[in-house]
Amino acid sequence: MANICDITGKKQLRGNRVSHANNKTIHFQQPSVLDRALFIPELKLYFKLRLSNAGLRNIDKAGGLSRYVIKADPETLSPRLRSLRKVLVKRGTH
Repeated sequence: MANICDITGKKQLRGNRVSHANNKTIHFQQPSVLDRALFIPELKLYFKLRLSNAGLRNIDKAGGLSRYVIKADPETLSPRLRSLRKVLVKRGTH
């Protein structure tokens, strides 16, 4: 499973570690991405996501996962979130 945030799209950064002798070795910086299960009261189910802290704050700022998904542009959402958005819009929970 990729280490990518489902909300913000944060992923690993690639760079070099440079020694005093100017030897370069490839180094990756991993984002702090954790598995979270967020409850959606309109559907009465938990939805699992891989979130960074910034992604979790974006969801909180919008007022919950369902509100964030409905407000967001469908083009920027991941395929799983797009399918969730279709279900929420179909139920009329916005």
